[in-house]
Amino acid sequence: MLNSKYSNILTMVLVVLIVGIIGIIGYFGYDLLHTKKVNTDAQDTLDEFSRAIERETVQNTDNSNTLENVTNPLDLLGETEPQETVEETEPEKVYMENYEVKGRIQIPRTKVDYPILETVTKKTLEIAVGIAYTTAENDQYPLNEPGNTVIYGHNFRNGLFFSDNKKLQNGDKVLITDVKNRTTTYIIYNIYQTDANDASFFTRDTEGRREISLQTCTDDSKARIIIWAAEEGTVQP
Repeated sequence: MLNSKYSNILTMVLVVLIVGIIGIIGYFGYDLLHTKKVNTDAQDTLDEFSRAIERETVQNTDNSNTLENVTNPLDLLGETEPQETVEETEPEKVYMENYEVKGRIQIPRTKVDYPILETVTKKTLEIAVGIAYTTAENDQYPLNEPGNTVIYGHNFRNGLFFSDNKKLQNGDKVLITDVKNRTTTYIIYNIYQTDANDASFFTRDTEGRREISLQTCTDDSKARIIIWAAEEGTVQP
């Protein structure tokens, strides 16, 4: 009778252990599949974004060459005409889950490479990073423009998005490519933590420089990690 009781207890313990192990395997399996899907979707979007800005660059180059061919005969005749300007075409829009892609962010140290979406919502933070605020004059296309543009990304503690921002240091590089096919290198020069309600850095004065601010949560979600970066050569870290 006693042996039977111990046998039942042992069986229950084994069942609990097996269920726990299956649960852990299931959790990590789901997390792995989810991470792979997010990275695959992000790469597909980046590929589409690259093709779009390349097409736009070619089109603007063709427009410029066409204008030059038209005005050159006037130069040969010695006539003077006002300098014409080439009107650039509206950037081709690329979307990810119905959100417009405004650019691409790459951080070599942490191997970050994601689309930058037009805004910050619960959904955008699950699939990429987004623009939370900008002081740039051109708020429609604020990336790589004078002013401070705040880019927010989640810390999922699994390597996605800004999970590894805590590993970044002053002097590290952040590369931003915008819809006009301009890639600007920014150098990190200030890293600090602040509380979740602090938005004072949103409107900070960059003195005419092109700067970005990266924002994410700490691992315990009790504070925010804020990173300032300025266009290479404009601020010493």
